[in-house]
Amino acid sequence: MSEQLVVIGNGMAAVRLVEELSRRALGRYAIAVIGDEPSLAYNRVLLSSVLAREVSPADVELKPAAWWRHHGVTLLYGQAATAIDADIRRVRLASGATLPFTRLVLATGSRPIRLNVPGMDLPGVMTFRDLGDIAALEAAAAAGARAVVIGGGLLGLEAAYGLAKAGAAVSVVHLMDRLMERQLDARASAMLKRAVEARGIAVHLNADTAAIRGQRRAEAVMLKDGQELPADLVVVAAGIRPNIDLARTAGLDIGRGVVVDDHLQTSKAGIHAIGECAEHRGVCYGLVEPAHEQARVLAAHLCGDDTQHYAGSVLATNLKVSGVNVFSAGDFEGAPGTEQVILSDPGLGSYKKLVIAKGRLAGAVLFGDTGDGLWYQQLIRTSASIEAIRDDLVFGRALAERAMPIDRAA
Repeated sequence: MSEQLVVIGNGMAAVRLVEELSRRALGRYAIAVIGDEPSLAYNRVLLSSVLAREVSPADVELKPAAWWRHHGVTLLYGQAATAIDADIRRVRLASGATLPFTRLVLATGSRPIRLNVPGMDLPGVMTFRDLGDIAALEAAAAAGARAVVIGGGLLGLEAAYGLAKAGAAVSVVHLMDRLMERQLDARASAMLKRAVEARGIAVHLNADTAAIRGQRRAEAVMLKDGQELPADLVVVAAGIRPNIDLARTAGLDIGRGVVVDDHLQTSKAGIHAIGECAEHRGVCYGLVEPAHEQARVLAAHLCGDDTQHYAGSVLATNLKVSGVNVFSAGDFEGAPGTEQVILSDPGLGSYKKLVIAKGRLAGAVLFGDTGDGLWYQQLIRTSASIEAIRDDLVFGRALAERAMPIDRAA
């Protein structure tokens, strides 16, 4: 008889877990996936493209309904889980119904942080996190509307790009001294700032938000230096926080996220967590690839293979931000004792920095031409020696592999 496996969360981590389980143990589990969004799972990475009308909402759907049916998955979307009783092994839904489980996986993701400043609850102040946000932003971002995006990280710049493409006049307010400081070094960030501004988006750095001003709705963003930015629409993209409320109802150990071990097991047997809600070795990952890696290890564990362990992920970003390709991985800043190799062509708008430590690639930043990003990431992840290809490494895989033995090629 099949074991009852309930997955709470219908996002990218949940989809990858079901994919992995379908390859390994089709029929071992009776799987139910619960999602509170009223839609099938979709690719959140492409939300800005939906806002910019470069793709349709249907284009970002990860799996059609027929795929779920074919794999025998009970899909409950548009239904929120409200509590977990770990003792009697049941999940309660907002409808009042309950689902029994033998195994439970939390893939509840994260939610946007809302700043603790006056005016944050005014109409016209929005977030940018899901398809529901897209619909609200499209309605508000009429041609010529003045939009202020609070946050110059990945999510904020994606929101700014989408709003600008939709016809809004956009300003980005960022607390730090450079854009995407967690993913780019100073030089690549400066290049990104110029590229963003070339698209008509104003960028304000070292800008601390003091309040949102308005009577009946948002009218302006007030900065602590006294500057006032008129706004018909304010988008808050100041970071994310793991969704842990449901985990608390189960009495699980909580840090910043749901604490898990190397098998993605929580503090209670039979309950697991993956993706943005999980905290592994003190780290919460807000990126897609770590969630996919966690899903692979958990699927193996659920199928009885305990030889695979999740030891953490090499942080990497490989995306198109505001229409510009950027990539970073590993120690891209360069810790003391490392060496840096830089190749830059301002005319072509390309920049590449490789960080080398003890004959191995430790980090990389690419701006413009990111075609070799995944290869560099693999070299970082495997800690492969690059001594044989060091002279050609910065010029990319095609040249470097001519000097690399076949059995060491990634």
